[in-house]
Amino acid sequence: MSKKQEMATRRQFIRQTGCCLCALAWPARADVPLFEARYYEKLPHRKIRCSLCPRRCVIDDLERGYCGVRENRGGVYYSLVYGQVVSAHIDPIEKKPLFHFLPSARAFSIATAGCNVFCKFCQNWEISQSRPEQIPATFLPPPQVVRLAKDKSCPVIAYTYNEPVIFTEYMYDIAVQGRSLGVRSVMISNGYIEPQPMRDLCKVLHAVKIDLKAFSERFYKELVSGQLRPVLDTLVLLREENMWTEIVYLVIPGQNDDRKELTGMCRWIAAELGPEVPVHFTRFHPMYRLANVPATPLATLTMARKIGLDAGLHYVYTGNLPGDEGENTYCPNCHKQVIHRFGYTILENRIQNGRCPDCRALLAGVWE
Repeated sequence: MSKKQEMATRRQFIRQTGCCLCALAWPARADVPLFEARYYEKLPHRKIRCSLCPRRCVIDDLERGYCGVRENRGGVYYSLVYGQVVSAHIDPIEKKPLFHFLPSARAFSIATAGCNVFCKFCQNWEISQSRPEQIPATFLPPPQVVRLAKDKSCPVIAYTYNEPVIFTEYMYDIAVQGRSLGVRSVMISNGYIEPQPMRDLCKVLHAVKIDLKAFSERFYKELVSGQLRPVLDTLVLLREENMWTEIVYLVIPGQNDDRKELTGMCRWIAAELGPEVPVHFTRFHPMYRLANVPATPLATLTMARKIGLDAGLHYVYTGNLPGDEGENTYCPNCHKQVIHRFGYTILENRIQNGRCPDCRALLAGVWE
């Protein structure tokens, strides 16, 4: 890469990510070391079977798995995105959204290219559906990511925007480095991951937000190119591991907004995960391959929130509706408002040592 090409690529990266990383080394991809993947099985004839996600791809030599970012080279499986950051921002933790994890914290948020599903409504499709060689990247080894987070006064690193499952090794190594320096890690995920990798991550992560796309196999097959059951299994596993978890459900008109489906999902969450798991019903806006579908009516989100509360869930939110009362947190015991939000901004936080200031009831979450 010539100096002129490199500078042009840097400017493009900054425009795309909003994060000025000009001072960092930017090696050409050929100069970046390969990192062997950690979840795969060697098969005869230099084939391998990936054991990271439920697809369990069987991959021939010099081929890649479904995600497009892990490649078999001579019977050894390599991650092509370890350290390859294509997007970096400082976000409020509420944007993830995580409402019960260190409110108002600044999260140093990073992504690579790639994903292990194909959501027709993806809002970050430019990076999630790209291959590593199709998008500019900055090489950031784990210690450098943690140092950037600390330099930017971010107590949290968020793995987000694309699907962090596909860069599990990188996420794990950053989280280990972060723990040693007092920086926490949160995973913003579709939950499409095999049990062992998820259990390993639970040892180093501090919170997980799962996008539960729908509560039907039909939706997952037609609009996600995946399956529902593994995602539900991941949610149960996170409960077993005592991992702080929040759920987001993007409500798409005519696709996953059926009252019966919503009721069944909320009852399942209450019974299998417990009533204290926050659930965010988020407004859909026309996007990617569903640009012809209208935005979610406000009445639908209000209905979904009521269904959740009627099912016994303590913390049910509406998202992408700045100013709606469903953005706020209420004490499940006395029902007084304890956190007042507007969009991603907290206007008032009345929680005291994890308790409601009015009735002293303990509120579920990680508050400090």
